[in-house]
Amino acid sequence: MYVVMMFVPELSFLFTFLVKFGLSLVMLWIAFGFVSLQSFIHNLTAFYMVNFAIAGGIIGFHYLKQNSGELFEGIWYTASGGLTFELKVGFWFACIAFLVGIIIVKTVQMKRQQVENRESLLGKVTVSIENKTIECMGLLDTGNQLSDPLTRTPVMVMEASLWEAYLPPTWCEKLAEGEADKLIMELESTDFIWQDRLRLVPYRGVNRGSAFMLALKPDLVRIQLDSKEYVATKVLIGFDGGTLSGEGAYRAIIHPTLTEGEAVQVEREEYEEPKGTDKTSAAG
Repeated sequence: MYVVMMFVPELSFLFTFLVKFGLSLVMLWIAFGFVSLQSFIHNLTAFYMVNFAIAGGIIGFHYLKQNSGELFEGIWYTASGGLTFELKVGFWFACIAFLVGIIIVKTVQMKRQQVENRESLLGKVTVSIENKTIECMGLLDTGNQLSDPLTRTPVMVMEASLWEAYLPPTWCEKLAEGEADKLIMELESTDFIWQDRLRLVPYRGVNRGSAFMLALKPDLVRIQLDSKEYVATKVLIGFDGGTLSGEGAYRAIIHPTLTEGEAVQVEREEYEEPKGTDKTSAAG
């Protein structure tokens, strides 16, 4: 209705700066309400930034596809000797470009929301065996139900490369090839300090048949998730020979049952790679 008023000369005062700015305030109030002044200013800022970005993109793309001849046809001199640029943007071009801009903004927003949701499920994982400690970032997977079928012990999956300093040579390569069961058969000829802690856990992968995962029984696992700390002793660490996250955001998959017990409130701190000869860490 506001655009239609452009064709009524008597209503030209409606297209002054104050009226247009006031109309935008009314639009935001109808759409989002008035929760607080800070929230309203935030919505107002976002409103103009998005509109200016899309409008600027439409105009920029329009002139990007023009050659010099078409561009100079829109320049003319005024009576006072100044230069004026005439904006000529086709109706259908503006509509299509506007829709493309909306799709791009929506896609970026959805991607950002996915990243924020994933970050809320990321936590610091610390695995302790005797006097050795392995630290990395882990992702809480609520759909993970992997457990030892005999003892019902939950299995937290970690990248085998985190344990490379403690595993026998070539084990990481064989784990990447899916030969976990063969490693158990080679234990008699292999010098491994934690042989009595090893387990072989059967599992069924997505679109794959049954397979076996080599797992290790730790002394303690600590998980810092959302300013809370969970401690578990009944857990197995399953070795994955590949890379769990292509972006390197996490290197462990946290079993959901490990965060169902009582939690201790801890101060949130930035994850830093620990130093020391008896610690191995991998920052996500």
